[in-house]
Amino acid sequence: MKFPTFLAKRYLLSKSSNNAINIITGIAALGIVIGAMSLFIVLSGFAGLKDFSLQFTNYFDSDYKVLPEKGKTFQVTSEEFTALEKSENIIAYSRIIEERVFLHFKSKSHIAYIKGIDDNYGKVNAIDSILYAGKWLEEGASEVVIGTGTASRLSLGMYDYTDMLEIYVPKPGKGQILDPSNAFNRQNAVVSGVYYVADDINSKYVFSDFDFAKNLLQLNDNEVYALEVKAKPGISESVVRAELLQILGEDLIIKNRMQQNDALYKMLNTENIAVYLIFTLVLIVALFNVIGSIIMMILDKRKDIHTLFNLGATIKSIRRAFFLQGALMTSIGGLVGVLLGILVVGAQLQWKLVYITPSLPYPVKLKFENIILVLGTIFLLGLIASKIAATRVKKSLIE
Repeated sequence: MKFPTFLAKRYLLSKSSNNAINIITGIAALGIVIGAMSLFIVLSGFAGLKDFSLQFTNYFDSDYKVLPEKGKTFQVTSEEFTALEKSENIIAYSRIIEERVFLHFKSKSHIAYIKGIDDNYGKVNAIDSILYAGKWLEEGASEVVIGTGTASRLSLGMYDYTDMLEIYVPKPGKGQILDPSNAFNRQNAVVSGVYYVADDINSKYVFSDFDFAKNLLQLNDNEVYALEVKAKPGISESVVRAELLQILGEDLIIKNRMQQNDALYKMLNTENIAVYLIFTLVLIVALFNVIGSIIMMILDKRKDIHTLFNLGATIKSIRRAFFLQGALMTSIGGLVGVLLGILVVGAQLQWKLVYITPSLPYPVKLKFENIILVLGTIFLLGLIASKIAATRVKKSLIE
């Protein structure tokens, strides 16, 4: 065993003759343990919240969404549909019409988006996971499925054939509207079901049959607003993108699930980074105690350092010994803190100790990346703190 390593372990494990130094060292070690544990628990909590927030979009959004690069619609020929059906990388696709509409029921009104879908939509997205009440659309019927938010705003129930939901959309065209009474296309529909995804989506979309939306918007047979695609598991994104562009043409935009919810992903990632930086700042403050404890140890061991120097030890080797002492203290403290954090997160996963609501346990997630991130942060900051403290060993101190 090399001399600096031996000396570092000895000073780390042995008690000082000065009780105050022992207390300062214990506080410094405890601060590292608590800081590492807190950082890991918070990162695990945000990972759980992220998955909890995104699980609703996983039900609602497809693997890939094909959109026109310019304008609102694009044409898809029967040959292109056939090529999509024969693709070995695509499980299913669905034609989508999506346009803003004006909803009116009795004396109440609401602006939302109508989403016209074909009978393949259930193969692309998990309909059963979002249907809250009633039943899904029947092909060819004048039915809609609305969100719980829309139902609440319009006081709208299901299968009310006496007072049907009125759906209005402006007629396509240019120029001034001379006859306001003839400015909108209108169709009536009965509500067959209610869905629930998330608060912002529940008031945003109204699902209808594809032909119902096509007739309302006066579109051509092969005209669509988007195609939603479900790819086979394990197929890389680049392969799916290349095949879709080859089949449908290059003047299209293909968005994966993350790009369809880029604002949500950016918000969650920004919050995660902000919390990480805040708790890293707390760790930096805690590591000042490490610097102080090592400096106090250097001053306490001044006679030993003088003796070692006279026996042939160099200033560099003595500095390295105290540097290793600080590095070992932070490393062991970081490992203990992460282990305690894993136990806390595991207990929450197993026994649901903390609840957001009486029926909803606080979501957490154990991620290997968080373990590496916390340990890496502790080790790096610990090395910096130990280096700063070790520089206090100078020849003038020995003399």
